[in-house]
Amino acid sequence: MVPLSIPSPADSVWYIGPVPIRAYAIAIIIGILLAWYILDRRYRAKGGPSEATVDIAMWAVIFGILGARIYHVVTDSQLYFGPGRNPIRALYIWEGGLGIWGAITLGGVGVYLACRRLGLRLAPVADALAPGLLVAQAVGRIGNYFNQELYGRPTDVPWALEVDSTHRVAGYATEATFHPTFLYELLWCLAGALVLLWLERRFNLVAGQLFAAYVMVYTAGRMWIETLRIDTAHHILGLRLNVWTAIVVFLGGLIALVLLRRRYREHPDANDIWRAGKDPSREDSDQDRAEDENDVQDDVDGEDPDGGEHPDGEDTSADGEDDCALSDAQDSACAGADQAGSSPA
Repeated sequence: MVPLSIPSPADSVWYIGPVPIRAYAIAIIIGILLAWYILDRRYRAKGGPSEATVDIAMWAVIFGILGARIYHVVTDSQLYFGPGRNPIRALYIWEGGLGIWGAITLGGVGVYLACRRLGLRLAPVADALAPGLLVAQAVGRIGNYFNQELYGRPTDVPWALEVDSTHRVAGYATEATFHPTFLYELLWCLAGALVLLWLERRFNLVAGQLFAAYVMVYTAGRMWIETLRIDTAHHILGLRLNVWTAIVVFLGGLIALVLLRRRYREHPDANDIWRAGKDPSREDSDQDRAEDENDVQDDVDGEDPDGGEHPDGEDTSADGEDDCALSDAQDSACAGADQAGSSPA
């Protein structure tokens, strides 16, 4: 045992009767709840509807977990398919094995579909979610710690992780302590969340740029952490597949960071919470305005062109003038008749 090393937990699963409670699942659930909580507070602060975040989270979680598992099974297919393997174990998500790239990809699809359904723009939602994603990823890595998996190469640093013999990677049976890559990524993600909050306050970012920064922050850390790991992985030109994936995604985030600023110059409404024509407050305002215009038109139609009122109301001023004119004519005729009767023969 190395002094000051980090001991691995003795158990990663507990039972309530026949029901297993796995540390990995608990870590994932807590991470999801924290991500939703941060999304909800930040999105409402941006003016988003409070009821929307629950729907968005549900779509993101379902698609994200599905994508994460698919990515893991595809990139580590040797664990589930082939001689002596049990393919049905590919469905045992509670045993660990989620790929962040699949989670981001399909999780993003889920968020997009939810936003389309609710009439919301995707970019403001992604920005509100970005810091929470890093916090969730940090908490999720605790599950790797309990499972004693995805650790780094052997080391004797004071913070080295002890791994018991049953969980050591083939070829390292005589080694006892390894780099705690779960801890490195946990700390990197938490620091990255703080960096994102600082960037948001320090710079006038347009919609989508904070999420692009999240992509760059996370992948930058993943590149060097991935080089420490010794678990089985596909290699291309001497680098692990996840390193190449991180490089490509980092460059994609950098390009998005630049293009989003240019797009904003042409489409300033990109920062709006609602998609065009979907803002219910504007619809209500337009409806109220239309009703006011109709009321004004009704008032105009209710007036007589000569300044009077309609016949179905009281006598109009025009009718009154006609009555006066008729009375004057009758008086004149009577006066003329009297004069004719009193004149000499």
